Amino acid sequence: MFAEYKFPKDFLWGGAIAANQAEGAYKVAGKGVSLADLHRYYPDKTNEEIAAEQHKGMSVAQVKENMVDKTGYYPKRHGIDFYHTYPEDLALLAEMGFKTFRTSIDWTRIFPTGEETEPNAAGLAYYDALIDKIRELGMEPIITMLHYETPVEITLKYGGWNNRTVIDLFVKYGKTILDRYKDKVKYWIVINQINLIQFEPFNSTAVPYDTVDNYEEASYQAVHNQFVASAKIYEYGKKINPDMQIGTMVADCTAYPFSCDPDDVNLALRRNRMEYFYTDVQFRGEYPQYALNYFAENNIHLEITDADKRILKENTMDYLAISYYYSQMVDAKKNDMNPASVTPNPNLKANPWGWAVDPKGLYNSLSQYWDRYGKEIIIAENGFGMYDKLEDGEVHDDYRIDYLARHIEQIKRAMYDGVGVIAYCAWGPIDIISCSSAQMEKRYGFIYVDLDNEGNGSGTRIKKDSFYWYKDVIESNGEKL
Repeated sequence: MFAEYKFPKDFLWGGAIAANQAEGAYKVAGKGVSLADLHRYYPDKTNEEIAAEQHKGMSVAQVKENMVDKTGYYPKRHGIDFYHTYPEDLALLAEMGFKTFRTSIDWTRIFPTGEETEPNAAGLAYYDALIDKIRELGMEPIITMLHYETPVEITLKYGGWNNRTVIDLFVKYGKTILDRYKDKVKYWIVINQINLIQFEPFNSTAVPYDTVDNYEEASYQAVHNQFVASAKIYEYGKKINPDMQIGTMVADCTAYPFSCDPDDVNLALRRNRMEYFYTDVQFRGEYPQYALNYFAENNIHLEITDADKRILKENTMDYLAISYYYSQMVDAKKNDMNPASVTPNPNLKANPWGWAVDPKGLYNSLSQYWDRYGKEIIIAENGFGMYDKLEDGEVHDDYRIDYLARHIEQIKRAMYDGVGVIAYCAWGPIDIISCSSAQMEKRYGFIYVDLDNEGNGSGTRIKKDSFYWYKDVIESNGEKL
């Protein structure tokens, strides 16, 4: 029985954040402006309206307006001040027994506009200290090179990632940090959630929707350029340290069919294949025919050179990093091929942001990806966002404990069936700014941070009930859930 299965002794328990959601220190020590710094908090919008804005993306006018806006509040410019508090914050994670910690290097701290010929020494010095501290506390660093931190100048000057010039700008940055940390960082994720071009198109591609005639085409061209950049970085990384593990990352956006109606089953199949497209290219080294057909049928014309095909074929990724929060469902009578077009599952309960809680969906997703590729898997994100309440200096988050326990149980079941999961990174182990909504009150952490949506508060760190629970999980190597 899978309940008797034991996690391997070297299993990497830990957590994950992104630089742009935690560090703050906007423009400190030469930092440039990234896409995340333009994400305004809208107190008058509902969660549904905020999500719709994310799905739409940004226009050039919005980019320019937000860059000079003096009235709005931009939470990711402030984060939780992790830039200054990381020694104390990491010490709290070490107290829980973390074996690994995932974060990103902010491109704009190293090359503020992306175009500089020499890296920013102050930015490198910061990450020197951060990575050294992670290692000193006994955690294996997992470093993401790009987590929605593209320099804004790449949008304004080049139009975003659909411009091939950006490939070389990113590769220059990637080589810089690989050279710097080749002996300190074993696990690299090149690009965070490379498949979210329909959910977070501007974050993902830096392409304003009003600068192109065919936004879907521009988005897929941007992803192609990210594929090529990733392969070039992989090729270089393996030359300087063959032991480095360099992976790709997707958010699980696969879907269940609404019913056994063949139309529902067929739509789910076709939708899911276009989610596997990203990993098919990066693990198999070539574009699958179903994707080429989809592009031809939807007036999508990509610039793919023979040199691109060669480097993709010769430099496939080592492992899969995956984020999983919820499952999705499609109804052929209501939904289409857009991954954001879904139908609520009547069998599942959702959180206030409409994310359906489905632990068995994680088992399903892990199993499908493993069966398809046989590549080791890092669960790079899994967590439960909720409106936590601080009462008498305590946070009782039994709902988070229940969510995580049930998901870890399904990971165990998948591993019992042979799935090669090597790490589990709970998302946002300390409260940070929400990526999608720019809210602070959408909290994921084991550690409460006393700040509200507009940055008011003491910033004090407070251990939630889940802090002690996760400490027991790690100490027991997943036996105490």
